[in-house]
Amino acid sequence: MYARIKDVLSGRFADGEEVEVGGWVVKNRSSGKIVFTLIRDATGEMQVTARKGNVCDEALKVADALSLECSIIVKGKVRSDPRAPGGKELSATDLKLIGASRDYPIFGEEEHNPEVLLDLRHLDVRSKQLVAIMKVKDSVLSAAREWFRNHEFFEVTPPIIISSACEGGSTLFELKYFEDKAYLSQSAQLYLESLIFGLEKVYSITPSFRAEKSRTTRHLAEYWHIEGEMAWMGLYEMIDMLEQLVCYVCNRVGEERAEEIRLVGGDPEYFKGLKAPFPRITYDEAVKVLQADGFEFKPGEDFGTHEERQLSTHYDKPLFITEYPAEVKAFYMKDAGNGKVLNVDMIAPKGFGEIIGASERETDLAILEERIRKQGEDPAKYAWYLDLRRYGSVPHSGFGMGTERLVRWICGLEHIRDTIPYPRTISRSYP
Repeated sequence: MYARIKDVLSGRFADGEEVEVGGWVVKNRSSGKIVFTLIRDATGEMQVTARKGNVCDEALKVADALSLECSIIVKGKVRSDPRAPGGKELSATDLKLIGASRDYPIFGEEEHNPEVLLDLRHLDVRSKQLVAIMKVKDSVLSAAREWFRNHEFFEVTPPIIISSACEGGSTLFELKYFEDKAYLSQSAQLYLESLIFGLEKVYSITPSFRAEKSRTTRHLAEYWHIEGEMAWMGLYEMIDMLEQLVCYVCNRVGEERAEEIRLVGGDPEYFKGLKAPFPRITYDEAVKVLQADGFEFKPGEDFGTHEERQLSTHYDKPLFITEYPAEVKAFYMKDAGNGKVLNVDMIAPKGFGEIIGASERETDLAILEERIRKQGEDPAKYAWYLDLRRYGSVPHSGFGMGTERLVRWICGLEHIRDTIPYPRTISRSYP
């Protein structure tokens, strides 16, 4: 097994100790008798020096001809040098070219058109920035799973191919399913609800698909959805729980990935120190804030990107907004009895927008059937879901958190497309 660059730089290997490292070329230059090569692996970057007399002439010739993104294996002796990146270098005793790289189309630090980089995404995923973001995302998912396990949730695997809408038929991706019509899942929620009657607290991390014709910096057609559903839990108990989950994930990621967050322009110290409680206001209170700020906002409408951004400027923590009008929310949300529903959206500060949508679920069968009809759907399509209210229903609540939106906030990214290896948007399904 090859040594990891981070272990060499951390001092795990003593000066003079011989190690073998596999990696890719970041930079290469020659001063005649010495070739300086900066290589990377998944853990970091390190300088390799190939000197005449330390390596054979053939290896020196190979080193001199290395180009950007060649893959190589280097055997050499660890050497401390304050001039080298990380304060260590590998003095090569042998060097082998494994995979050539001629005319690599992404040129180091040079600025590139974003659309060109998206066309070359299969190569750009190697970039220092995208690698850092993927490491942050890995820590987000790991921390979320750890929190769920520590709080007695069961991870489950709901279907991705579905027969009816969860969030509205206009945003469904339709597909032919043998001889029938089916859709790609917008949310696992309805299926998670069925699983609480045996497991009580469940979660899933699955892809969700929304055919929204949006060209904003926070929308993807395909994204990863962290969703949970809890029996015997009301709205406000769930909000307390969501504060704990978000703080745990943010604190953990801020600690684990401080270097990566800084590299992409984020502030890990903020996330390390994030603590509950978060501010909470009702929809009606939020409308008054917007109107006081000069927005011509009509009560009864849903908040859009501009409204969410403005509301977030009043707080330096995530903001919970509760009890929206029933007309602008999904059929499954619990009727509050005043034209509102028992729901909550969590809005990230600094204009990063909605990250979590959640609600207590409606348990009254008649109300559910009526709201399904009002939204232009046939209750018969939801017969299996309505059965959950016929056989031992209990108070329950659930939420959905957009993984990529959370990563975008933590990393301080301008565009959500950089939070996923291969973004799918209204204008892109390649590569």
